[in-house]
Amino acid sequence: MKKYNKITPEGTKDLLLEECLIHRVVTQKLSAVFESRGFHEVVTPGMEFMDVFDPESSGIAPEIMYKTTDRRGRMVVMRPDSTMPIARLAATRLQNEEKPLRLYYTQRIYRSNPNLTGRSDEVLQSGVELLGAAGKRADLEAIATAVEALSACTPDFRLELGHAGFFRAIAAQLPIADEQREDLRLTIESKNYAALSTLLDGLPQTPAVAAMRRLPRLFGGEEVFAEAAPLCGSDEAASMLEYLHSLYRCLVQLGLGDRLMVDLGLVQRNDYYTGVVFSAYAQDCGDAVLLGGRYDNLLARFDMPMPAIGFSVNVDAVVKLLAEQGFAPDCRKPDVLVFGEEGCELKALQYASGLAARGGSCETSVFETEEETVAYARRRQIPTVVLVGETIRELAVGGEKGGEAT
Repeated sequence: MKKYNKITPEGTKDLLLEECLIHRVVTQKLSAVFESRGFHEVVTPGMEFMDVFDPESSGIAPEIMYKTTDRRGRMVVMRPDSTMPIARLAATRLQNEEKPLRLYYTQRIYRSNPNLTGRSDEVLQSGVELLGAAGKRADLEAIATAVEALSACTPDFRLELGHAGFFRAIAAQLPIADEQREDLRLTIESKNYAALSTLLDGLPQTPAVAAMRRLPRLFGGEEVFAEAAPLCGSDEAASMLEYLHSLYRCLVQLGLGDRLMVDLGLVQRNDYYTGVVFSAYAQDCGDAVLLGGRYDNLLARFDMPMPAIGFSVNVDAVVKLLAEQGFAPDCRKPDVLVFGEEGCELKALQYASGLAARGGSCETSVFETEEETVAYARRRQIPTVVLVGETIRELAVGGEKGGEAT
């Protein structure tokens, strides 16, 4: 039987050295922004009961979840999404806390993606959830926080703004079943114009069908609102469009006009979004590096209805982008290599601990001889070797032995 003990499962990979450093830099920058905005960190389990991610409300298909059972035979999944577990957490352990709740997280999600999509099955995300807050102020705060967080990592991105309800308001005017409505959503999400035409050609050619046909093309600047206004077909859709326009104008005043786009065909994969939705794209990165939106109905699933909005940053995508741009964080090398002579090993460890406590960077030699220690220091380009015996001596690698160290 073939052994798979030298490779990782498909859709996963090891993180090495500099890549780990970039991950740490990115997550630290994101956390600093979130905490400066008053958000507090939470961590949910890597495994949850499958009921948390009920496909009817999560929009996450069961076939993309990694599933197993616990010792009682109950179905559990590896966390495929962070928002729903945090909604569960808010409705249980945090139910008596003052609202709104400002929570942030940095954790991995797991989804089984189809072959050849180029996506990872294991993705590190960092994001925020603003729970118990409705209205324009909350929407603006979430979007402004998203922009600030992404700007801390990379300044070169564009933000796309849409409304989840706009598609639903137009789709409600079509004589189609829920399955057909989902097919429409998928074709619009992928901007597959040919498939969209095929689906719509079989329907009576009403103004709503004409509006749906135009929906994925309603993308651009502020002119999109004027183009979309005649297509609304209902007061509900018109009200959503006007609200989105007001958000757009506010964000322009915040200085985002040069990288802010409107996309009325922005229909997120997760079905729990109810209002404004937004995403961010960076140059040379095919998938969105940030996704977010308002989900006012989700907490009701956990018997604690309240409005909410949030977003997540794909940390892996940002790290890959920075690495391709040549970003290289400082990898601190040891300044000192400490060698304990025979019988003075513990003394050497204590000396190294003292150096570290004073802010120094050092390694303790694991070699048996001074000669091996010095050769290793030269290979690693560690400038100083400290020899700890009855006395403590410093050796400049490549130079002469110094006197006793203090």
